[in-house]
Amino acid sequence: MPLILDGLAVLALFILLLPLIYILGRMLMRRRLERFGQFIGALANFVDRLNDWVGNAAAWLALFMVLVQAVVVLQRYVFGVNFIWMQESVTYMHGLLFMLAAGYTLLHGGHVRVDIFYRDAPPQKKALIDFIGSYIFIFPVMILIFFLALPYVRLSWMVREGSLETSGIQGVYLLKSVILIFASLVLLQGLSLAARTALFLTGRDQHKIEAEESAQIF
Repeated sequence: MPLILDGLAVLALFILLLPLIYILGRMLMRRRLERFGQFIGALANFVDRLNDWVGNAAAWLALFMVLVQAVVVLQRYVFGVNFIWMQESVTYMHGLLFMLAAGYTLLHGGHVRVDIFYRDAPPQKKALIDFIGSYIFIFPVMILIFFLALPYVRLSWMVREGSLETSGIQGVYLLKSVILIFASLVLLQGLSLAARTALFLTGRDQHKIEAEESAQIF
């Protein structure tokens, strides 16, 4: 198992370096690297579609969360009954909504940004900031979260951790696993951001990138 994880970690690191390799190749070799550009453009399209789908699916949790909470309040104060599992389901949905939609939020620029230098910068400078920011902030932080959470999640799975309440949801280990999914989705979206900004910085037409959604990456 450790060997498999090490192999996956090396593969993931190589994939994350692809936009950097591309932009350095264009700068040092002064070649267009058309196939390479098409590949990372198609990879960015795939990641964007994935996070768009996950984000739209997770958005329904907001509606379910409100409905379940309304039922919980109605049951408690009108009928005098209470179901622990229903209360806990609101916490589960709340956590799932924010964790699963984090990559979607990054895709659509919804995260809080300290834009002292970014707000009034020209597109080229914004792209450079996004590219450097992906490698300095997004990738290290998400990798750190993933590997720090891994033993925490593994231990939870080993004991099949559940609710402290007997009538609660016995799936805490599943909820904790979402930490790894969260880190992976944001990491992938950071890869997409780095790929698109690398293509933009090297003069590749953004409209052409978006038009290549039908390109095969596998």
